[in-house]
Amino acid sequence: MKILFIGGTGTISRAVSEKVIEEGHELYLLNRGSRNNVLPDGAVIVKVDINNADDVSDKIKGMSFDCVADFIAFTPADIERDYHLFKDKTSQYIFISSASAYQKPVGNYLINEGTPLCNPYWEYSRNKIACEDLLLKLYREKNFPVTIVRPSYTYDERSIPLAVHGRNGSYQIIKRMLEGKKVIVQGDGTSLWVMTYNKDFAKGFAGLIGNIRAIGEAFHITSDEVLTWNQIYIALANALGVEYKPYYVSSDFLSKCGSYDFTGSLTGDKSASVVFDNSKIKKLVPSFCSTVRFDQGMRLAVDYIMKHEECRKEDAEFDKWCDNVIAVLDESTEKLKKM
Repeated sequence: MKILFIGGTGTISRAVSEKVIEEGHELYLLNRGSRNNVLPDGAVIVKVDINNADDVSDKIKGMSFDCVADFIAFTPADIERDYHLFKDKTSQYIFISSASAYQKPVGNYLINEGTPLCNPYWEYSRNKIACEDLLLKLYREKNFPVTIVRPSYTYDERSIPLAVHGRNGSYQIIKRMLEGKKVIVQGDGTSLWVMTYNKDFAKGFAGLIGNIRAIGEAFHITSDEVLTWNQIYIALANALGVEYKPYYVSSDFLSKCGSYDFTGSLTGDKSASVVFDNSKIKKLVPSFCSTVRFDQGMRLAVDYIMKHEECRKEDAEFDKWCDNVIAVLDESTEKLKKM
């Protein structure tokens, strides 16, 4: 098949790109070329900014595709642009939405594709919902061949998937652990979550490409391994060979104490217990199965990060913030004990 991906260098899109090339498909990547070091071998690079619609139209003139997937569409305006660019050029358009679009607060911990989409806490999720609404309208009224994919927290060897971190990612939490410091964990660490290794995600995604039964449908693609946040942090601590020293703080407090806005990412997403029913994707893609356990993934990630300096971005501001939050709460606790 002839496939076009918009993006191709992100955590999810890189793995999917490698998977479709491995399967022998002809892959074109519409990309600005700013991260050439992570572009997959074997792809045809169309160097262009997707936001320059006229330039894109010129670059793909006379071309058509079996599938177009946009990994960097976030707003209805992005969908409108893609529709006009590709409505007559593809047999399938795949939109990467987000599992954070599912109802918050959760009505049921077990989530399937029929779970309502509603997230009053996170604009990112509401924009994804609006994109889905528009695409389904285009499917019903214009026969635009859409497939919607909703990933949850998907990671690769270049990153550590944690909930409370600063602007430079999660490396500072690794550093705190190595230094024997406490790390802030939302709630009491017992809520449930699902992490998915990107190469496992790619198996399910690739199986939807060119699948006629996927048109007009939505799918989430996640691992079946359910973990508490304590288990997630323990897996990281074990990979580092250090003791897990959690400091539990309510998500509500973290959302209100300034410097970092955790309302969307915690209250609107990672504070809720979620378990995904993957029976729908498995029915269409019988070969889909997650094979990388989270503890294995953490060992892969720690090994990679410690060998690659560019992945170790320190964050002194976040480190100080963590120390301040812990100090303030410890001081308040001591004062309350004396009352």
